[in-house]
Amino acid sequence: MAVLAVDFEWKKVLRFLSAAVAALMSFPGSMWAQAQKMAAGDWLMLTPADPRSPIVNNKTAVTMDSAGSPTVSIDRRSSYRTRDDSVAAMRALEASKRDERLKILVSLDDKKLYVVSGQDTVMTAPVAIGSGNTLVHGDNVWRFETPRGVRTVRGKNADPLWQPPEWHYAETAKEYGLKIAYLSLTKPYPISKGRKIMFQNGEAGVADPDSGFALLPIEEEIVFDNTLFVPPVGSKNRQVEGVLGKYKLDTGAGILLHGTPLKTSIGKAATHGCLRLRDEDIEWLHDYVPVGTKIYIY
Repeated sequence: MAVLAVDFEWKKVLRFLSAAVAALMSFPGSMWAQAQKMAAGDWLMLTPADPRSPIVNNKTAVTMDSAGSPTVSIDRRSSYRTRDDSVAAMRALEASKRDERLKILVSLDDKKLYVVSGQDTVMTAPVAIGSGNTLVHGDNVWRFETPRGVRTVRGKNADPLWQPPEWHYAETAKEYGLKIAYLSLTKPYPISKGRKIMFQNGEAGVADPDSGFALLPIEEEIVFDNTLFVPPVGSKNRQVEGVLGKYKLDTGAGILLHGTPLKTSIGKAATHGCLRLRDEDIEWLHDYVPVGTKIYIY
């Protein structure tokens, strides 16, 4: 009986070992098959044992090892939305390493900004970055992301005025259920009760057939007849004080580094694409970072 028992146990061990070897032999093939199915513009995303557990600072790629076998590395950072996004980040990071001049680095994953000179980090600050939200209004679609890549400080301003872009009016109209109409500096726009919206010296007002002309408050949106009226670029009504804080650095294409009255947004994904900073941090950048400085966003 003892001999039979030992023989039975060995058979169980052999079956277990055979199954384990088969599983190990099939694993690389399945990984390669999954890699081949990956779309050119997408990341290869594998489900972890615990989906809440983050894996950071890894890059996703299919490469060949020294023996010619495929290997797969995995990136689970949700801020990489496309292959182009990740490539732009890696190119910016690698380019920053070759730049020994004073430069700005921005990590969107960490929501941190660094000013680096040579090998020395001379300033670190938290930033608010693009929310990643999408706004659809009519035929227009806006994606509010901070773009990765290499940018340049093109200009600096103190006490900057904000010129609301088109998405601001689309966003406001959608929030309040309003229609949108566009005003002209030279052509009056008729509204209800025989009135007209018109401009005098670049400032909007309402001409009333009974009471005459009266200016509209510059700090308020122009709303009549369930319609949000968009003031023309160049008018005083298209310039808003205070939104950008005390200072801004312009990198072009509407992407700014600026202050904000919304202090609680710092360190969060909360903007329409710009980088918001605390008052003392944007003031430091304004004072010490010259025009022409490169910004590496990754």
